[in-house]
This record gives sequence, C-alpha cells and structure tokens, in this order.
Amino acid sequence: MGKLTVAVRDHQYNVHIGQDTYELFTTEYAELLGTVDRIAIIADERVAAIYLPLLQKSLQSVNCEISVKTVPAGESCKTSAVYVDCLSFLLNEKFTRDSLLIAFGGGACGDLTGFVAATFMRGIRYLQCPTTILAHDSAVGGKTAINMPEGKNMVGSFHQPVGVLFNTRLFESLPPREIRSGMAELLKHALISNEEWTLELLSTPSFSQPSIEWLSRELLRGIEVKAKIVSEDEFEHSTRKYLNFGHTFGHAVEGVCGFGGLSHGESVMIGMVYSLILSEDTGAVDEALTIRFIQFANTHGYTFQPVHEHGFDVFMNYMEKDKKVSFGKLNFVLLDGIGKPYVKELSKAQCEQAFNQLRQRTKGDVKK
Repeated sequence: MGKLTVAVRDHQYNVHIGQDTYELFTTEYAELLGTVDRIAIIADERVAAIYLPLLQKSLQSVNCEISVKTVPAGESCKTSAVYVDCLSFLLNEKFTRDSLLIAFGGGACGDLTGFVAATFMRGIRYLQCPTTILAHDSAVGGKTAINMPEGKNMVGSFHQPVGVLFNTRLFESLPPREIRSGMAELLKHALISNEEWTLELLSTPSFSQPSIEWLSRELLRGIEVKAKIVSEDEFEHSTRKYLNFGHTFGHAVEGVCGFGGLSHGESVMIGMVYSLILSEDTGAVDEALTIRFIQFANTHGYTFQPVHEHGFDVFMNYMEKDKKVSFGKLNFVLLDGIGKPYVKELSKAQCEQAFNQLRQRTKGDVKK
C-alpha cells in the first residue's frame, strides 16, 4: 500500500493507494471515526450501484448512524441545485458540526462533497474515497467547488480533507473514457515537474490501458508532485497555479461541450496542446514536442473535435471568466521547457493565433 503525507499550515493528512485501503477504517482512522456523531456518504449514483456495499461493509464497526445520499454521476452533480439538496439532506438527517462526510465517487463528486463540507455549519470534516484515476488530482489539495452555467468551478472554497483513500480495486471497472480522463492529469503532473518522467509516459504503449500495479506507482508520483506544490502554496498565490497547466483552455472546452459532453481529462489534453503551442512562441518548447504530443493523444484515443466545431470567440467567452484572469488580462501557465512551468499574461490576439495553429495542426485528426 502506498502512502504519503500532505502538510499545509496547521493541518496534515495522509493519502493511501492500494487494494486494501478500506481496512484502514478499523486501524488508522478508527480514532477519527470514534469522534463523529453521524456519517453521510455522498456517492456518485453509478459508483453506488456497484461498490456502495463494499464501502458500507468496511464501515460496519463504526458506532454511529451512517446515511447515504446519492448524486448524479459526473459533472452533473456539480450544480447549485444538487449542492442545496445535499445541505437540506444533512439538516433533515440532523447532522451537526461533529458529523463527517465521505465523498465516494470521481473528481466531481469529491468537489461537491468537499464544498458541502466546507459550508455546512461553517465547515465540517470529510474523507475522500475517490473511485477514478482523475481524482488523484482533485481529491488532494483541498480545492472544492460547483459549476455555474457561465463557467467551471466558479463557486467554491479551500477545505482540506482529513484523509484520502484510493481503493485500486475500483479502477478495474473504469470505462476507457474515464481512464483517458485520469491519465491526462497524470501527464500534466509530469510535464510541470520532470522531463525524464514525461518522456517515459509518452513512450508507454499501455498508457491508456495501464495495469493496476503500474498505475498505483505512477499515481503516487503524480500525487507527490501535487502534495509538494500544495504544501508550498495552499491558496494558489504562486506555484500552485502551475497545476492549472492546460486548464484555462481545457475548462473552456468543457464549457463549450456542456460540462460533461467531453470529460475533464479529455478537455485538459486539448488544453495542454494549446498551451504547448503558446509555449513555442513565448517559452522554450520545440515544435517537435507539440507534434509528438498530438500524435500521442491521437494514438491513445483523445479527440480534438470541439476546436473544429466551434469558433475561437466561443472558447474566449469562457476563458475571459477563468479564475486566473486578473484586471481583465488572461494568464496562462506555460512551459519554459518540460518541468519548468511559469505564468504569463497573453493578449487575445496571441490566444487566437494559437487557436488557429491548434486547428491547423489537428485538422486531420478529427474523429468522425
């Protein structure tokens, strides 16, 4: 079982990855669970249909009432209506400041549950029990949020969990699209931290069909990158912005596709190519890397179709609402070479030029 510690200000918690992580409820987390009066599992409805009994069985020794609230699968749960419904559920179930929430689902469910925990009675404790590869990024670091029609993650809070438990057995049933989504975030962690690791991933034939053993090791490497950055900059004043590599345009892609029309990781893959193109002009990224990256994306089933179906202004409308916009200026995370991220302010003209380049370079790669 893999384990690492995330330390921020006056709080720290452990992240566990392995096949038997739920056994920790009776050992490492027994003391925590003994201090709560009620537990609510907020579960993705698809995950609950398959794995909820496994989680409930692992919590049998807990001496308090356990309630279950299922929410829509994927990004559909990150709405104001679902958020308020969760708060009403907790109030009707008589939850208190001494209660605990458990997020049981992918990154979207974790984001929602974390925001509910952050705001219910001004903040209660919560555990992350992620069920997707993608959540190796979102479950760590304490960012919580819901979406608005105008943009992704526009309403949220920083609220750290008290622990993160990845049960890798649950990864075995993930569909190909969910695997692609999570692996994109893993590649992002490599790109902003380590050239050798990045080139290893780009040369891995089984990247989109990884073994659980290989995946467990690689996810721990990705989490180590994020944990280090979060410990340096919990509230995204400086280096934590680097974790947004590929996300400014990626979030715009998600918005254009209707938040769920294309998965988060698939959208970020497009966003990373866009950022690499921007980095060619303003950093030290060679065009050959971008070409290799596009070929890699196509080989592993990623699509660039949205950029060929919509004009630049549609994407720009979302990018202008991005949280990294400052005084009306667009700020992008770029690379001054692999493993060397930095933030740069760019004009609309530069963004449009990169968009046209993205279209041109991927025009033969659109999936019919």
